[in-house]
Amino acid sequence: MKKITKVITAALALTLTFSLTACGGAAKKEIKTDAVTTEQTQAEAPAQNTVIKVGANITPHSEILEQAKPLLEAKGITLEIVKLEDSITPNTGVIEGSLDANYFQHVPYLEQFNKENGSDLVSIGAIHYEPFGVYAGKTTDLTALPDGALVAVPNNVTNEARALLLLAQEGIIKLKDDAGINATVEDIVENPKNIEFKELAPEQLVAALPDVDVAVINGNYAIEGGLHVSQALAVEANDGLAAQTYGNIIATSKDKENDEALKVLVEVLQSEDISKFINDTYDGAVVPLN
Repeated sequence: MKKITKVITAALALTLTFSLTACGGAAKKEIKTDAVTTEQTQAEAPAQNTVIKVGANITPHSEILEQAKPLLEAKGITLEIVKLEDSITPNTGVIEGSLDANYFQHVPYLEQFNKENGSDLVSIGAIHYEPFGVYAGKTTDLTALPDGALVAVPNNVTNEARALLLLAQEGIIKLKDDAGINATVEDIVENPKNIEFKELAPEQLVAALPDVDVAVINGNYAIEGGLHVSQALAVEANDGLAAQTYGNIIATSKDKENDEALKVLVEVLQSEDISKFINDTYDGAVVPLN
């Protein structure tokens, strides 16, 4: 009798062990299935309840982003705007990871920055164009520029080229035929007024106006300095090389160029709602590209 009892007890123990093992295996399989399902859902669904941090110059970029905030919120994306006044920090922030993207530059500047810093930042969409203008300092008429006039221009390679192209457009200087968007003062072949160029950081150009004859100023810094494009002595042609080349972009790191939330950001900034805001607000100093 004791022997039979022992056999039954062993059988029950074996059955219980098998049952627990089977349940354990089933539980593991279920957890794995759930994890795969979650990953698939995240990959297939657009970003929801996501926070993106974008560095931007104050005017007009941050102002435009403010208008995009509620449109993004409706799509489950929270936009944090980091306002920056220089043209270096927005890119270094993306490189270091403190920013997801930035909005302040055009492609030629981005390419020059990448070349000089060994970075691989990329454009994921063009949003608007800011016409460069020539603004009066001591001289209020371009045709009256004195011999040896002092002209202030941006001190970075791409924007200085743009300034030279505008001066060439107005017949103040003449550039080599193939100078294009890479023009430098070395490409000037005719300078009848013997212009002297003063290179300054773009954000310093408005403040320099009292000390120079004229200054060629980026659209956003002109706006920040209280200038209007209607005051400019000359403005880039909207159908010229500059308009085709210098659209302001959303830039990010190579590993985030397909980020769903950033794609939605570009779509919103290229929308009719944002284009209307730009046209209604900036009186031609900022021109939407879509």
